[in-house]
Parts: sequence; C-alpha cells; structure tokens
Amino acid sequence: MAVVKASAKGQIVIPKDIREKLGIKPGTNVFMHVVEDHAEITPISDNPIKAMKGMMRGGKSMAKALIAERKRDNKTDEKHRF
Repeated sequence: MAVVKASAKGQIVIPKDIREKLGIKPGTNVFMHVVEDHAEITPISDNPIKAMKGMMRGGKSMAKALIAERKRDNKTDEKHRF
C-alpha cells in the first residue's frame, strides 16, 4: 500500500508498481469513479465498452432508490393533508 500526496492542482502520482500491475503506460486513459467514500481507477483499453463492462455492478439500484424516495414522499404528503 502506498500513500501519495495531491498537488496544489489536485494531481496525484500513481506509484510505479501499481501502474505496472494495471498496465498503465504514458497516454493510457483511465476511468475514475467514486464508490461510497473512495475513488476507483480502471485503465481503459482500446475497446472502452469492453473495459467498462461490469463496472457499475454491485452498486445501489437506482430503481430501488427511486421507489424508496417515492414511498417517503407519499408518507410526507399524507401527513400534510388537511
């Protein structure tokens, strides 16, 4: 495990051993996204669709979140009816 410091511009250096393990070379595009309280970095191959396959698996279901929000809204509406 390595600890790195962000520059004033928000840039970080990915340690050499991690770059080598992930196959990140100069000019390699990477996909970054936030997962709860941390960021994940995934190198993107020449075929970005293939590289991103399954990346969002295991996350929260948007449909379930929307249904839960709707139920909360309905309960609030019922409390405020005259």
